[in-house]
Amino acid sequence: MLALYFIGILWMIMLRKELKLPSTLSQTIRWSFFILLILSEFTYQWWAAVNDVWNLQEHMPLHLCGVASITGMLSLLTYNKRLVRFTFFIGIIPAFLALITPELYYGYDHYRFWKFFIHHIVISWTGLYLILSSSIRITLRSVIQSFMYLVFYACVIGFIINPLLDSNYLYLSNKPTASTPLDLLGSGFSYYINLGLVALTVFLLLYGCYRFFQKKTKAS
Repeated sequence: MLALYFIGILWMIMLRKELKLPSTLSQTIRWSFFILLILSEFTYQWWAAVNDVWNLQEHMPLHLCGVASITGMLSLLTYNKRLVRFTFFIGIIPAFLALITPELYYGYDHYRFWKFFIHHIVISWTGLYLILSSSIRITLRSVIQSFMYLVFYACVIGFIINPLLDSNYLYLSNKPTASTPLDLLGSGFSYYINLGLVALTVFLLLYGCYRFFQKKTKAS
């Protein structure tokens, strides 16, 4: 699965000039990603409901990848600049980290296995595709703006949603049960500070990558 993920990333970067809308190739990718995202979310909710395991504490799309999936779908439909930029920042790296540290209890012969990997691969691909296929620019201002959106959302989840539902969305109440990089961030108040610093670092890293490829494209 990781090989497929990296092949897709490299392919889109190599063909970034051909991905500009409204090319036939770009439109095909656009709607394929949209369909895969909406099917992944819908079938997951349907599976949980049919198997009588659905609950507010675990199955709402309020984790970062769930939010990136929703903003990704909306961005593919509208190409709203703020949504596209936000999806770029919250979609690519978090979904990739989920792929390398999956919190998954099902084997390859189960629906949840394939849904997890396909969904997270497409979330990450979508974040990159939205920028490559449009003329929307990533600026330092958009880094700060998107980070503030994320901080606001985290405050809503951490101070309102999680206490209200007794849930663990965004892993603000407890760390994931699987071994993840979050284990390195300490505990208590320092955990939240480090979490914010990591998010900002990721945003700046993505901005740096964007600037690098932008200069390389202009030079060619």
